[in-house]
Amino acid sequence: MKLLWKFFLGILLIGRPGQSQDEDSLEEKLEEPAEDEGAEDGGDVVTEAAEEVVEEPEGPWADVSQPDDRQPCAMWMGGVPGTPGHSGQPGRDGRDGHDGPRGEKGDKGEPGMKGDPGEKGDVGPAGPRGFPGNPGLKGAHGESAFSYHSAFSVGLSEFVSASNVPIRFNKFFYNDQHHYDNVSGKFNCVLPGVYFFTYHLTVYTKDAKVSLYKNDKAIMFTYDQYQENNVDQASGSVILRLQAGDEVWLQVYGDKEFGGIYADNSNDSTFSGFLLYPDIPVPAQRR
Repeated sequence: MKLLWKFFLGILLIGRPGQSQDEDSLEEKLEEPAEDEGAEDGGDVVTEAAEEVVEEPEGPWADVSQPDDRQPCAMWMGGVPGTPGHSGQPGRDGRDGHDGPRGEKGDKGEPGMKGDPGEKGDVGPAGPRGFPGNPGLKGAHGESAFSYHSAFSVGLSEFVSASNVPIRFNKFFYNDQHHYDNVSGKFNCVLPGVYFFTYHLTVYTKDAKVSLYKNDKAIMFTYDQYQENNVDQASGSVILRLQAGDEVWLQVYGDKEFGGIYADNSNDSTFSGFLLYPDIPVPAQRR
């Protein structure tokens, strides 16, 4: 039994660094209680000594803070170095720190390179109708239609004897522009535009048949059947569009037996015409 306890205690003491006693002093301490125990109680004493040994801290976890009366470390044989432990797990992240003071504004950087032009976008929806704009400047004064004049009014002074030729009116009531030619008996259009023509004829001694011509083409006819011992009247009117150079006149249509157009000091036969409005050239029109 003593040998077993010695072996067991030797193992325990080898694993306790910092012990100040050698094996001989320990054996002496163990032998003394063992002899007393054998003389008094026998096996009970051994059991108490064993309990005391078990209660002592073992290995590297021995309480080194408690003072003891052991010998210095140099009296002991050093133990075998232990195996290095495993690295511990990384610690948790620390808390976020407080925001620091705002730094000063940095210098303006250089402009970057111009990017490629983007694709043309779709046409957007029409916007709302805007407010009316300010009135424009007053335009230049246009050319008035009243600045163009062309008119005539003529009459007969004698009986008409010829037929199928222009009637030559030789009494002038108005012909300031001289657009009516009393030699040819025709009105000559100088200003293109729309004209109004009218005639009033006295019929006496025989029937009268008169036509109004434009450029050798009969436009309208007037016929009056004479009554015995009476003086008749025949008239007509028309609106024509004329171009510069057109001619208009009256003449007896048919044989001489229809030449009953008459005039004297108390009876007149007249032919008149005037410009209603001219055909103003496009550049001169007011826009």
